[in-house]
Amino acid sequence: MCNLYAQTKSRDAVRSAFSDVLKGAEVLVDSLGNAPVNTQIWPDYSAPIIRPHASGWQLTTARWGMPTPAVYLAGKRTDPGVTNIRNLSSSHWRPWLGVAHRCLVPFDAFSEPDTRPGASRRPVWFGLGPDRPLGFFAGIRTEWT
Repeated sequence: MCNLYAQTKSRDAVRSAFSDVLKGAEVLVDSLGNAPVNTQIWPDYSAPIIRPHASGWQLTTARWGMPTPAVYLAGKRTDPGVTNIRNLSSSHWRPWLGVAHRCLVPFDAFSEPDTRPGASRRPVWFGLGPDRPLGFFAGIRTEWT
């Protein structure tokens, strides 16, 4: 997945699509607050997610990114976070691979840099269709600072 995506649909659209995807499951706790239109969601930005909650499912926000493995933090003052987790056998990721840390991330477009020879590397945007219907990608989440 890319490092830049967008989610411009309303909270009602997210709730409805979630119910359709999970065959009638409902978001029972909505703590999204006053959610802005997110035309560019970069790592370390706050964005909507749907996660398991004691009452069922919760629509809330989370900062995008997970803690960086310690080996990559040597000599750094801050943790920039990781957005693409590829090595699931690493002991660093094991604490967050259970159901309690899983989430769905709503999006209606994502981008990749234009890597053609001579291109400016500006983002090239993609959607699931011309009207940018809502989709979800799977994520894992934790609370960290």
